Amino acid sequence: MKKLILMLLLSASFTTLFAQKHKTENVIIVTIDGLRWQEIFRGADSALINSKETNDKAEVRKNYWTDAANDRRKMLLPFFWSTIVEHGQLYGNRDIGSKDEVANPYHFSYPGYNEIFTGFPDPRMNTNEAITNPNMNVLEFLNKQKGFTGKVAAFSSWERFTQILNTQRSGIVNNSGYMKLNTPGMNDRLTFLNEIQNEGPHFLGDSTRIDYLTFEFAKTYMKQYKPRALYVAFDEPDDMAHGGNYKFYLDRIRQEDDYIKQLWDFVQTDPAYKNKTTLIVTCDHGRGEVPLLTWRNHGKETPNSEQTWFAVIGPDTPASGEMKLPTTTYHKQLAQTIANLLGFDFKAAAGHEVGDAIGSVSGK
Repeated sequence: MKKLILMLLLSASFTTLFAQKHKTENVIIVTIDGLRWQEIFRGADSALINSKETNDKAEVRKNYWTDAANDRRKMLLPFFWSTIVEHGQLYGNRDIGSKDEVANPYHFSYPGYNEIFTGFPDPRMNTNEAITNPNMNVLEFLNKQKGFTGKVAAFSSWERFTQILNTQRSGIVNNSGYMKLNTPGMNDRLTFLNEIQNEGPHFLGDSTRIDYLTFEFAKTYMKQYKPRALYVAFDEPDDMAHGGNYKFYLDRIRQEDDYIKQLWDFVQTDPAYKNKTTLIVTCDHGRGEVPLLTWRNHGKETPNSEQTWFAVIGPDTPASGEMKLPTTTYHKQLAQTIANLLGFDFKAAAGHEVGDAIGSVSGK
């Protein structure tokens, strides 16, 4: 009996110790559609710069090229390399043995986002069409938890996230594509964004708005409503790559890096977020590399487009910098990782198993 009491006391002590160490109260997830790991870790690709895929070669070399890859990647992604690598973790540099991948076999957007947010690859989610996702996602799960209800929001450039996140069922705040944000008490800035977003040209088509508008909606909403779980989905790098425009692809990557910096800078100055918020940044799929023109493409017919990356920074994540793990991390692990960071165990509906959390992220 005494041994049992001692074991219970020790168990309670360890639980209390973990609770004391656990500091994440909010999470921000940012995805950048189709951004290759090669540019994240190597910077601009000289073969693509010197090919027909790049106009204004002199300008691209001026803005993004230097001989050393470590300096080149900092030119392209200054926030990643000055802040996340210094104070967080970055996964997926295959040149040093860190492998990160999607587990789904399709290697394009809808299956990739389903995997990230539901915690498993679903063979039914094998299209980019407007199929409503039947699977429980981690944002919906969080919205059901005490202290998070009504405090979960998603802003995306691509309209398909209405179906991917099943926002009709999940009840989270959703603003995707060119839809208007409809939230009680919106400030003048959000009202203005609603008014102007359809007035400019639809450069990316009618299903996808420019990332600047998505960023402005998300940043302004964050400042006014202080969501505890915020998802921001950017799209332009994927569009530029499919179009075979390497200059614009690089420009958009630099742009997204600055948007993420601005979000993080706000986190560091606001009492609701400072020192209690974790930021996760990732992508939905990789792209081709060899032959050269396969950089435009991805999918199961494009070799190596399952190869991805992710970054994380926050109060519970040790500042380990570039990771050199002997095992492969998968995007199906991110949903449980997000839940664990907030102190929850994510259970998918319909009995589906979800990927295990990545312990090195949550400090376990």
